[in-house]
Amino acid sequence: MTPRASVVVPAYNNADYIAETIDSILNQTYQDFELIISDHSSTDDTVKILSTEAGGGAKRNWDRVSEAANGELLKLVCGDDTIYPECLAEQVAAFDEHPRWAEGTGHRRDAARKTVTAGANIFGEPGCVLMKRSALKAIGWWDDTNPYVIDEATYTAVALQGDVYADRQALASFRVNAGQWRCVWPRIRHARQRHSTKISGIGSDLVSAMDVRIGDARALATSFMRRGVYMLLRHRMS
Repeated sequence: MTPRASVVVPAYNNADYIAETIDSILNQTYQDFELIISDHSSTDDTVKILSTEAGGGAKRNWDRVSEAANGELLKLVCGDDTIYPECLAEQVAAFDEHPRWAEGTGHRRDAARKTVTAGANIFGEPGCVLMKRSALKAIGWWDDTNPYVIDEATYTAVALQGDVYADRQALASFRVNAGQWRCVWPRIRHARQRHSTKISGIGSDLVSAMDVRIGDARALATSFMRRGVYMLLRHRMS
């Protein structure tokens, strides 16, 4: 029997955390789902833990687990993040309560514009999002045009296929680790700028030049603020 939802995990050097991630998924109160995990050439013990096919780069890894999914609904959880026990139950219920998702009610355009003006990822980490697999397939799977915003760019494109429903309660968490402290912030900001330009190219009625300028300014401020927070956390944990 085909499951209603699929949770996919593209793992990479997550040996220290992958067990916790898997436990958080298996502990869902909603049980009509499958779990699919794929590894991207990990150099630690992740492959030994998972024993899956390796290699191909981040996009291929994300695409591989997504294409293998059988469920109508799809959630990707990174190999070091977790989701709360009620996550799937709450989000599947939202799909059932809003059957007009495929038609769109205007929220999709608001969401696309907000991804530009907010200067940050309004969708949250990948584990926060549940979407229709068919919508992801329709856009050619994961969009790695800008690798630093592969999730946000993809979710924006998916949103424009239908509609967006936002739940304000926290249903997922992400891990802050030393690898994030070493991120190249100018490149991340540049990727966001390219994302804004791409969205603005869809139509001036969706995103204006002023929206792009506002978003770029907020992205710059956010990058400095986030870096400051990570440096503070690093100091406290050292």
